[in-house]
Amino acid sequence: MQLEVNGQPFLILGGELGNSNASEMAYMQPYWAKFDTMHLNTVLAPVYWELLEPEEGRYDFALVDSLLQTANRKHLKLVLLWFGTWKNSMSCYAPGWVKKDTRRFARAVNDKGATMEILSAFSPANRDADRKAFVALMEHLRQYDSQRSVLMIQVENEIGMLEAAREKSPAADKAFEGEVPAALIKYLTSNKDVLMPEFRERWAAAGFRTVGNWETVFGKGLDTDEIFQAWHYAKYAGDIAAAGKKAYPLPMFVNAALNHRNVLPGQYPSAGPLPQVMDIWKAAAPAIDLLSPDFYNPRFRYYSDLYIRGNNTLFIPEIWMHPDNGAKAFYAFGHYHALGFSPFSIESTNSAGSESIGKSYAVLEQLVPVLAAIPNDRVEGILLDTATKKQSVHFGGNTMQVNHDYTLNWSREASLPNWPEGGVMIVQLDKDEYIFAGTGFVITFPPSVGILQADEGKFVNGQWKPGRRLNGDQTHQGRHIRIPVGKWGIQRVKLYSY
Repeated sequence: MQLEVNGQPFLILGGELGNSNASEMAYMQPYWAKFDTMHLNTVLAPVYWELLEPEEGRYDFALVDSLLQTANRKHLKLVLLWFGTWKNSMSCYAPGWVKKDTRRFARAVNDKGATMEILSAFSPANRDADRKAFVALMEHLRQYDSQRSVLMIQVENEIGMLEAAREKSPAADKAFEGEVPAALIKYLTSNKDVLMPEFRERWAAAGFRTVGNWETVFGKGLDTDEIFQAWHYAKYAGDIAAAGKKAYPLPMFVNAALNHRNVLPGQYPSAGPLPQVMDIWKAAAPAIDLLSPDFYNPRFRYYSDLYIRGNNTLFIPEIWMHPDNGAKAFYAFGHYHALGFSPFSIESTNSAGSESIGKSYAVLEQLVPVLAAIPNDRVEGILLDTATKKQSVHFGGNTMQVNHDYTLNWSREASLPNWPEGGVMIVQLDKDEYIFAGTGFVITFPPSVGILQADEGKFVNGQWKPGRRLNGDQTHQGRHIRIPVGKWGIQRVKLYSY
């Protein structure tokens, strides 16, 4: 999947607002200048069901319109996050008229029989009310967003069941004891050879059965509870997405709260768009274009690898604000060809000018038109840290050793036990010509390959503007290409053989 703006490829250099901050535009006013300082081109902002529809059937779009107007003035794009039925598993942004009418709008029930502050996925009334409001939002955007500022829509936020792997209400139990839907069986049998390995193993262990209830087809256990709940969450969200697209066909995605090791379903938000149930989400919700991970989990490579399976494009709508984000952005766009990257609570920084993500975005925004003209197989990204200090890369006919800057032992900080992450994007322009962009890396070449010339510089509207020639101390007299930790930049390098 590739986004385009005005007919040109577009990468989301984004930041997500804190959950409550977009509920008042006056509160947000001082923060917009920070986004320019950090070179954002896109803001991810919530739209709250409770504020959009404070009374049933009466819609208030003032907040949405103000957000659009401000984004247009600031020359920013938007990704809107629909905080509807679920936000981080809970139903805290449902309108008061929904929350208070528990007979009409059913709640989830846990395995102890207690009702929860989570609207049930098994209630058509819940889904229909959410869908009606969401369609009203999409119709309004189609009519009002004349500048086409809104790029994508997130449907709900971090869906997942807590306290139990699945709902245990009478309606849920009845569905669990019933036949696995024919639509799911058809999807599984049609895609049997390309299912996610962990899901296929689960189905195989139960004998690849195609008839029966959920425990007959998938076996007994919490994994089956999660599979069952995922189907119903995905059907619910997928129905809302499909109706919204019918009103205004923007790309739509859902985001996942990632689980940690040795944590059981229900202890983490069970049945969201997680790797182990990606097939279920794809089968149940074809209107959803992307399944996207939210990163508050240190296993960045591991989960990013999982989210590019099944032709899913990596988009990171939320990652905790951290100094290493700058390096991760080069890796995400270079290695995974990500659609976008977006630290959470971007407005909360007190030092916008020194944030690593802003320094990386300042480089990446220059490269967007360059990358548009280069095939993905000529672009690579490397992430370096204390555990992965070196990586050998055979790329474009040349072998390169990519090392963390601190491996040179030229910096006092190299003796520290934990190194800041380094990240580099490598772009092959010609057989022996490359762009190296990023921070905190050193690149060396085999003895028979030399550096013909190395220039630092900038791209302006896709055109290279060379600066200093770096064939002296900066390349250690032709021994390496380097951008130190704490520095960001672009170097254009020509190699030769001798």
